[in-house]
Amino acid sequence: MSKHRVFRLAEHIKTEVARIISEEVKDPRLGFVTLTGVKTDKSLSLARVYVSVLGEEAAVAESMKALESAAGFIRGELGKTMTAHYVPELRFVYDASIRQGARISAILREVGAAGTGEPPAEDGINGENR
Repeated sequence: MSKHRVFRLAEHIKTEVARIISEEVKDPRLGFVTLTGVKTDKSLSLARVYVSVLGEEAAVAESMKALESAAGFIRGELGKTMTAHYVPELRFVYDASIRQGARISAILREVGAAGTGEPPAEDGINGENR
């Protein structure tokens, strides 16, 4: 199978799963979820959907439980939009990279402010220091 087709399928899955989660999944445990990527295996039988969740550990755990519970529903809805004969099994994987990046940025701001004797700058709309 060509890499281009696998990439296109992964992008389609990412787009559609994001839409399904935001518009159709009505689980109150589901917090602010962002899809960061999708990786499929070569046989296209499994898709790992990487998600980032805004909030504390408890919110992350609840959102991951909600996604696991809704995986079958999401897969069924995804099947309605796919032209492939087989819809891959969906596994949701927590992606901590955004949280880690924010933590590193905060540490760097603190270190920079400590060196100048000024308080840390607040983030602007686009993450720029003012």
